Amino acid sequence: MSASLVRATVRAVSKRKLQPTRAALTLTPSAVNKIKQLLKDKPEHVGLKVGVRTRGCNGLSYSLEYTKTKGDSDEEVIQDGVRVFIEKKAQLTLLGTEMDYVEDKLSSEFVFNNPNIKGTCGCGESFHV
Repeated sequence: MSASLVRATVRAVSKRKLQPTRAALTLTPSAVNKIKQLLKDKPEHVGLKVGVRTRGCNGLSYSLEYTKTKGDSDEEVIQDGVRVFIEKKAQLTLLGTEMDYVEDKLSSEFVFNNPNIKGTCGCGESFHV
């Protein structure tokens, strides 16, 4: 694992209805701005890579890493000048998901608003349909 990881949280979106789109992942303006800011200091990296790892109470969690290249089986999302790559293992779980960046007084993190999950546990990981 790389030492350059970015924090992310998964949320079930039951209060509002997100419509799945053809894009594997859509980015909010806040997420686009934060990714641009993060990559500005890392010119050797071309974007962020989203993966899924086996851990937590339900068995899955998302991970974010800086990446220098697109993997052979990665899905590439280009939006407003930023590139996000989705590992093959995470592609179906992220389909139709909105990636946001949220800041408050105590924390700042990327949040995945995923219409495909039923709920989350206390560690912020997702229960998939």
